[in-house]
Amino acid sequence: MRDLRAPRRVASLSAQLVDTLREQITSGAWPVGMRIPPEHDLVEQLGVGRTTVREALGALVHLGLLEARKGDGTYVRTSSEMHSVLMRRANTSRWSDVLELRAVLEEYASGLAALRRTEDDLNRLRHLLDEAEAAADSPETAADVEIDARFHQAVVSASGNTLLTEVYDVLSVAVTEQIGGTVWPSATAARHSLLHRRLVEAIAAQDEVGARYCATEIVKLSETGTERQK
Repeated sequence: MRDLRAPRRVASLSAQLVDTLREQITSGAWPVGMRIPPEHDLVEQLGVGRTTVREALGALVHLGLLEARKGDGTYVRTSSEMHSVLMRRANTSRWSDVLELRAVLEEYASGLAALRRTEDDLNRLRHLLDEAEAAADSPETAADVEIDARFHQAVVSASGNTLLTEVYDVLSVAVTEQIGGTVWPSATAARHSLLHRRLVEAIAAQDEVGARYCATEIVKLSETGTERQK
């Protein structure tokens, strides 16, 4: 019997338009927070019907890339479908589950960072350490939390695994929202700072085991701090 030949599939016009508009978002041409051109402008620019544009925009809203605001327009919500999906999942998960996943990712990523880090990675981490220590002396806790998030994102980025980095960045947003405003006892804050410095030292020394240990201990402190707040 002769092999069957699958029929050729041609994407619908609205599906092609979804790809076109998604590219505008993922490339940064339409950055996060931007209000995209109104529907009638897109119809004129793209030379397609209003129904096709509406179908494409609706699909991107469903994917979480766009957000339609009644009476105000449509805005870019995120540049990544993964971000949208994972953020929704994290926000509907138990806080302990989010922290445990964060612990797994940070421990493994820190070990990879110790093996793969570059001098640019180390310079960035040391700069963020200095920023964090300066922010710790400020009464503004939001700045401290934001810098801490950027520090851990930099550690994960130093792993060289782009998929791991993208997943972690989403979790980082969820964690930052949860721990924002947490005020730790001075002894806990001091240990938190010390562990961060030891983590950078371990990464600089290419000490994979030491880096993984420090990362795990930092997450444990975060869990203790947020549980105390609750």
